[in-house]
Amino acid sequence: MAYTQAKYFLAIVPEGLVQLQATALKNLMKEKFNLKYALKSPAHITLKMPFLWNENKEEKLGDLLAGFCRSIEPFSLNLNGFDKFGKRVIFIHVKKNQDLTDIQLLLSKFCKTELKLVEELSDRAYHPHMTIAFKDIKPKLFDAYWAFIKTQTFKEKLEVNDIALLKKVEGRWEVVRRFDLGK
Repeated sequence: MAYTQAKYFLAIVPEGLVQLQATALKNLMKEKFNLKYALKSPAHITLKMPFLWNENKEEKLGDLLAGFCRSIEPFSLNLNGFDKFGKRVIFIHVKKNQDLTDIQLLLSKFCKTELKLVEELSDRAYHPHMTIAFKDIKPKLFDAYWAFIKTQTFKEKLEVNDIALLKKVEGRWEVVRRFDLGK
């Protein structure tokens, strides 16, 4: 059996209204400014940045993650307004939440010890957010993007009942499995 590495990441991927509204914002940015890179993945809050994993062991990865997720209880997040990282990223603001901070820290430790993944800076300097535009942002046009997004509104409560494993398939990120929390 051939050994092939695939790219994966872990995230909270909302379903329903929150997903529809966040995707609508991404589409607005595409229509108005031709910013489309953020549409390569469903709207999400990253918990573990992309990592390489042997595709033949995807089921084992899923089983390990399912076990981890059983130890985490469902929780709620408040998404309100917009923020940015310099002139590189525009995102929906995730209100500070201790449950989310604790889960990300536990997941980071789990990934290091159980999955043998390297701890990255993003694991230690966690800033939860839901990206609307990034990679194809042109710095000289950033002020126009920012002024536009500030005219929009986003205020939702998100019930988090699962964590998703996403996989890069033909240049796009797809949810390959969801792991229920607390079950």
